Formats: sequence, structure tokens, C-alpha cells
Amino acid sequence: MRIPRNLEVWRLGTVNYLKALKLQEKLASDRKINKIPDTLLSLQHPPTYTLGKRRTDYNLLVPESELKNMGAELHYTQRGGDITFHGPHQAILYPIISLRDIGLGARKYVENLESTMTELSSLYGVKAHGQRKCETGVWVGDRKIGAIGVRISAGITSHGLAFNIDPDLTFFKHIVPCGIADKDVTSLRTETDLVLPDDEVIQEQLVSCFARLFGYNDIIWKDKNVIEIDG
Repeated sequence: MRIPRNLEVWRLGTVNYLKALKLQEKLASDRKINKIPDTLLSLQHPPTYTLGKRRTDYNLLVPESELKNMGAELHYTQRGGDITFHGPHQAILYPIISLRDIGLGARKYVENLESTMTELSSLYGVKAHGQRKCETGVWVGDRKIGAIGVRISAGITSHGLAFNIDPDLTFFKHIVPCGIADKDVTSLRTETDLVLPDDEVIQEQLVSCFARLFGYNDIIWKDKNVIEIDG
């Protein structure tokens, strides 16, 4: 009989990008030594552009000096993928989980992240798809609704996915999103005819899709007011 597997989910609200990065690094170190169980951070960021480890600065289309006037920050990371934008009304999931414990390779892990977003989209009548050749993420036609950028170290994951609920899409016009020049960015609000619930409800639905696809039996919720975040 399979041993029941639990997922601890931290509902953090809106968190500064560097603070969330520091938290991920600490949790990933703790997960490597089995100090904590598989953990999922569910949050949003203030307006932030991030670059992956390939450092594709040329895909930022405005001078870095102008970002402050736009109310946005720029940060360099060690995740895979190209430049992307994070901001309000975008659901972020950062899994800190052991791929070895659940028997997944990197490719299947990314496919499951894509499926998490396509399953959520289907709840609102939106037909999204992933697994495009050489283009990770989730798409509605040729419009990108969800981005993926992951880091895996010693079998432990960090970084993760970003799903566009209803962000200000004009922020994406200042970059070549994920380094793909000929595709647009979209959102759940743009693509569905349904009235959307609050962001918190959609983020919980996204977490539930993640837990089901990764085979977790139970979700243990922790809220921001009972979690200490240093920094």
C-alpha cells in the first residue's frame, strides 16, 4: 500500500522577490537534509522582472534605469528560462519538493507544472496547452498564459510557475517574454467569459491542481500570519 504523502502549503500573500528568493534557498537547504516536508509557496510579487541564469539582458527592451520610474524591479536568478515578469494578479507557485522521493525526472516535473496550469484553465472554460517544442510554459493558441522557470539541485526543486490571472499586461511589452519574440501574452481574465472569483480562490484552485497531479493525499495549509519570514 502506498504511503500517504502530505504537502505543506504556505499562503504568503504579496512578497518582495528577494525575500521570497531568500526563503526558497533556506527551505531548499532544509529539504535536502529532510528537516522539512515537501513544501509549496503560494504568493504574488510586486512588479518585478527576472532573468534566468543565461543572462539574456538583450530581451529587456527598456533601459534598466527606467524600471524604477515604472514601479518595477529587475533581479538576476539561477533558474532556467529567459526573462519574465511577475506582478499583482499573477499566481506564483514555488515548489520545494524532492523529485527523488516522488520518482520524477526533470522533464516529467516540468510537464506536471504545465498540466497544473492547463487544468486550472479548464475550470474556467479555457483550452490551454503545454509541451510545445522548445517552448516551455502554457499557451492559449499562440498566446502565453503561464510561464515556467525551475531550478533543481540535488533533486530538490525551487522557483516554479507563474500563471496570469489578471496582471497588467502592458508590463510584458517592455520585454521579449521568455525570449519568444513573435508570441503574445494573455491572461485568464482575457480568455474566459466567466466572472472570476478573488485571486485567493484561484490560487487555492491552482494549489489543488498541483497537489492532485503530483500525487499528494493531503494539503496542510499555513498562513502568512503564523509563518516567520526573515529579511
